[in-house]
Amino acid sequence: MNPRGLFQDFNPSKFLIYACLLLFSVLLPLRLDGVIQWSYWAVFAPIWLWKLLVVAGASVGAGVWARNPRYRTEGEACVEFKAMLIAVGIHLLLLMFEVLVCDRVERGTHFWLLVFMPLFFVSPVSVAACVWGFRHDRSLELEILCSVNILQFIFIALRLDRIIHWPWLVVFVPLWILMSFLCLVVLYYVVWSLLFLRSLDVVAEQRRTHVTMAVSWITIVVPLLTFEVLLVHRLDGHNTFSYISIFVPLWLSLITLMATTFRRKGGNHWWFGIRRDFCQFLLEIFPFLREYGNISYDLHHEDSEDAEETGSEAPKIAPVFGKKARVVITQSPGKYVPPPPKLNIDMPD
Repeated sequence: MNPRGLFQDFNPSKFLIYACLLLFSVLLPLRLDGVIQWSYWAVFAPIWLWKLLVVAGASVGAGVWARNPRYRTEGEACVEFKAMLIAVGIHLLLLMFEVLVCDRVERGTHFWLLVFMPLFFVSPVSVAACVWGFRHDRSLELEILCSVNILQFIFIALRLDRIIHWPWLVVFVPLWILMSFLCLVVLYYVVWSLLFLRSLDVVAEQRRTHVTMAVSWITIVVPLLTFEVLLVHRLDGHNTFSYISIFVPLWLSLITLMATTFRRKGGNHWWFGIRRDFCQFLLEIFPFLREYGNISYDLHHEDSEDAEETGSEAPKIAPVFGKKARVVITQSPGKYVPPPPKLNIDMPD
């Protein structure tokens, strides 16, 4: 295991979002099934934490930007700062929607169309943000998700206000179209991973990468689709499953998404004004992590160790622990380079 390689592409922003959504998806079915009797304002606590960290991170980043004009010339600092401002604006609109949802569920005094009004504004803003992101080579997953679901938001609001009386299976038609596209993406990755596995001209690293991508997409899309089908049948009265059992596939998808953040590059460096990768920022705050991050652990059995000793491989750096602990710790940066051969210079007579 190489901790440095595990965290060097870590994306803390997406990890925070998926962790908050996972905790919220645990509390919500417990409240719907009556296991807990909390107020919905408390059930939405993970969502409030998410938005609070977004606002705090953007405020600190804006302060660092204003006080240090010299930082604005570092690489793509201006593009990343604008991307952060766009993300904050969209998160504030989502926060307005979530506050209205809690107020509507607790008091029930206004129409759902009014509750969904912030989402109706989010969609065109997200479309403009996506155009800007494509021009500046930025990944905007949240903005894409909000922009393509405008019709879904309208259908749900009309159904909740009983303006239309369609079954929920029909109301979620835009979602089924989106999930069909995701299923095609899964099929694409599966086919390519099989082709790479059968090809002899592809290196092992590329094979592992494509297989990992295929498995990740399968464990994200299939449980998510299962959750949506179970939820729609529950809303239409075709089954009597508890909400906890319905949300279990969603938990699997969110856990998989959290795992993918450790190998997903990206992340805006201007959140909280750190201006560098999150891993590098942690190493500067906690210097003792550098020693742990520069060590790789190789677990060997005695048989494999004996085989390595008798082999003709180049010697490695001396292990810290012996065979008794069956753990060998070697320094990860760099490889052992044998010294050059001895050069004999004969002096002329």
